[in-house]
Formats: sequence, C-alpha cells, structure tokens
Amino acid sequence: MRREERSQINNVGEIPLARRFKPVRGLSSTRFRYLLVALVFVTLTSVFITIRSKSLQKLSISVRQNQLNSLISEDGLLLGHFPYAEAPKSDLISVYPGLEVHYDTFEALKKMRAAAAADGISLVFLSGFRSLDLQGQIFYENKSIRNQIAIERAKVSAPPGYSEHSTGYAIDLGDGTMRGTDFEVTFEDTPAFKWLKKYAAKYHFVLSFPKGNSQGVSYEPWHWRFEGTVDALREFEPANNRQRMERNSRSY
Repeated sequence: MRREERSQINNVGEIPLARRFKPVRGLSSTRFRYLLVALVFVTLTSVFITIRSKSLQKLSISVRQNQLNSLISEDGLLLGHFPYAEAPKSDLISVYPGLEVHYDTFEALKKMRAAAAADGISLVFLSGFRSLDLQGQIFYENKSIRNQIAIERAKVSAPPGYSEHSTGYAIDLGDGTMRGTDFEVTFEDTPAFKWLKKYAAKYHFVLSFPKGNSQGVSYEPWHWRFEGTVDALREFEPANNRQRMERNSRSY
C-alpha cells in the first residue's frame, strides 16, 4: 500500500465520529410551526363537527317531540304511553357496566335471579334504566330506519318522557339458554318466561304490557316492572288504574 493511502486511512481514524457523517436535515422551525398549526386546526374542526352534529341531533329530537306533544290525550297518554320522569342519578345503582336500575329494584332483582337459578333457570338482564336522551334516540332513530310513523313506532317503543325504563323500575329480561328470543315475542315459550309467570309476583314484578293491554301497546313478554315499594306503586298507579277499569268494563 502506498504511503499516501496509509496516510489518508490514518487521518480518517483521527476525525471525530460526529464529523464523519453528514447530519440528517431536520424540520426547520417555520415548517414545524406550520405543521403544528395544521394539526391544531384539524383537531378543532373535528371537535366542532362532532359538537354541532350532537346539537343538531338534539334539536331535531326536540322539534319532533314538540310535534308529538300535540297528540297527548286528555288523560295524559301519548300514543298509549303514560308520562314518566327520569330517575335522578342518586336513585340508580349499577348492575353491571352499561345497565343501571333503581336501587329498590336491584335488591329484588338479585333475589329473583338467585331463586330462578336455584330452579335451574338462567335469567338475563337485557335493559334497565334509560335516560330521556337515550330513549329519544331509540324511538326516533328506529322509527326512521323502519320508515314508521310515530303511531306505529309507539306500539313497540315509548317516546322519550313516556318510558317506564326512565324510572329505573323497569327491566327487560331474557333466557340465558335461548338468547335468540331476546326482545322477541317467542320469549314467552322459554323456561325463563314460564318461571316468571309463576314466581315474579313474589318479588313484586309485574308484566307491563300483557296481551290485549288497555294501553294498546304491543305484547312484550320480556318487559317487567317493579312495584314493591310505595314510591314504585305510586309511579305506576295511573297504568294500574287503567288496567283495572278495563277489566271491570269487560266483566259487565
């Protein structure tokens, strides 16, 4: 190897490591600021669109609710449903994530499910408390999807402010061994429903909408309400009075 080549190699070894490679060119402060501003703009725009969408949805529900209010009958019913206030948060207890009920209902539910399990019956809790907002979404969105008018939809779902679920006393039940019957009339053919018909009253649960009910609501074998306290009885007194009057009128 020639002396000049050896000299070049030795010189390379003497160059500090940080100077042997060209530094990677980074973002300039100006470009970084532009990217940061763009990111903030996109984020704020997304938040604004989300908030505006929810606001418009609530406004739309409010407008449609005002239109429905013109259909309230003299006895206070709206399309066959009695009015119910939304239970305060302090009256609710979580059964499991996503399902809450009134704390009075909770104790009775636990006892009833334990008794059913002892008889080999698997009771499933499907739906409990619903806020007015959630009930509004269920009523109006499903009505739109199914292309139903309000009167048709009200036979299977209460308008917001007229659902027993808002009280925290109502519970939708299913059979753990026949989940295909959830929210279906065929639930009446399950072991769970047959057990409920026989024993639910012992735990102060009543079928809200039996066949041919006086409110004109579709038969819902899965929908039960708790009437085991003075407050619960008072809540459902108008509905119970109407059913009694209907039965009395049929007996004459």
